[in-house]
Amino acid sequence: MMKGSILALGLSALAAGTALAQEATFVMTARLVGAPTYNPIKATKLNTATTLIYDRLVVQDADQSFHGQLATSWESSADGMLWTFKLKPGVKFHNGEPFNAKTIEWWVPQFKGTENAFTVEAIDKVELVDDLTVRFHMKHPDPNLLFNLASSFMCVPEPKSYEALGDKFGVTEAIGTGPYKMQQFTVGQQTVLARNDDYKWASDLSKNQGPAKFKKLTFREIGEESTAYLELKTGGADVLVNVPTDFLPRIQADKAVKLVTIPGNEVVYMPINTSVEPFTDIKVREATAFAVNQKEILTSLYGGNGETADTFLISSLKESQVDPKYKIAYDPERSKKVFDAAGWKPGPDGIRVKDGKRLEVKLWAQNGTEFKRLAEIVQAQLKAVGMQADISIVDAGSINAQYRKKTDHQLAVRAYQWTNADIVDWFFAAKRAGYPNVSMFNDPEAEKLNDIAMNKSKTWDERVANFTKYHEYVLSQYPFAPIYQPVQSLAYGKRVVMPEKIRGIGFSSQSMIDIAPAN
Repeated sequence: MMKGSILALGLSALAAGTALAQEATFVMTARLVGAPTYNPIKATKLNTATTLIYDRLVVQDADQSFHGQLATSWESSADGMLWTFKLKPGVKFHNGEPFNAKTIEWWVPQFKGTENAFTVEAIDKVELVDDLTVRFHMKHPDPNLLFNLASSFMCVPEPKSYEALGDKFGVTEAIGTGPYKMQQFTVGQQTVLARNDDYKWASDLSKNQGPAKFKKLTFREIGEESTAYLELKTGGADVLVNVPTDFLPRIQADKAVKLVTIPGNEVVYMPINTSVEPFTDIKVREATAFAVNQKEILTSLYGGNGETADTFLISSLKESQVDPKYKIAYDPERSKKVFDAAGWKPGPDGIRVKDGKRLEVKLWAQNGTEFKRLAEIVQAQLKAVGMQADISIVDAGSINAQYRKKTDHQLAVRAYQWTNADIVDWFFAAKRAGYPNVSMFNDPEAEKLNDIAMNKSKTWDERVANFTKYHEYVLSQYPFAPIYQPVQSLAYGKRVVMPEKIRGIGFSSQSMIDIAPAN
């Protein structure tokens, strides 16, 4: 009887261990928290879980090459005015509805009037060639079309549920064709995903071509980096996505945790609100931009990991290779001289004064250890040249809504992840003032150059040249200060096995369906 009891207990423990092995918990840190919806068409912020719920027509690898996901092949006419896509057969949405050419015919017009409308603006109409072939007739050539299609904002949702749920789509339900189904979503807290057992249409960037290895994934949002790390260290989480760079030395020294580092696609920067005093004066913006000591921040906050930023774009992009005179790097003497020229003279306490008014501004940051510490360092650097910056910490889940209200922020510390020069349009086009154009930048010359770069480029090389000019002009107007380019790091515990190589731009579905339980 005793032997039977012991055997039963052993089998019970084994079953519990096996069940546990079928689940994994991911923690998303400050940069990724606060996405209010999984509606890719209307969202302005998405997180790592998005590309597990949905698929895209194409996906992009780290070498900038494109690979089919929902599309098997594509071709463009010589003049760039026709794009033809062949679609994968047998693909179904989570609710059983078929994916086919009619899906794409419905999907493209849905972007009209949204923040993401620019992704399909060049498409004039969608032609159904047959059930699995679709053709885009273009208004003008768009050499950036494949990149747009590979964006997580161009994940493809299921039409019937999308229309039936309206604004609740992406919140109460999110139905795609991806390797996981959304089971539960609590905004700002966590997302629970259940495996799509019918999945068998991964891109060739994934070694696993069938259903994912884990039955259940939980994505927790923890803006406080030290808390997130503690969860990993104590076994409360299996993977820490986007490890804050200042935590790298601690994680590297932890034998119970493994680390994967891949090239970065991110820039940390300080937007300057050009619509409010004193930053309506370009001299004040210039002086402020050159007061930021990027090297000090790299060393003191990030332990030398990554590299400094001196433009708005990641350094791997050709459009970041601007004329050196446009680059923005720490120059305190220049900062002080320009402040003097603008009429802001040092007061008795070191803070500058003009017409009896102190140079005192508001500096916003979202909550999270990294952004708080970054704001404090920037605050000290600005004080060194005579500006008092008062810090306001705003919850990550609500800060973008606050920016949209065009509130009274004057400076902020922020970060973005993107691998294309059109991010300059996203953050500095006048039509997006408030958010994502936190700088409230509205400049006629910039708008002309934006139009040329976004809409008038016929070839990729021409697009690079046009975006370089646009980027240079934006730099010359100082609507922001560049700060830092992180590496991308993720840490994981002993319960998971990572693929040998992380494929894709960043950490997304291409590699995530290759992650397996350790036992």
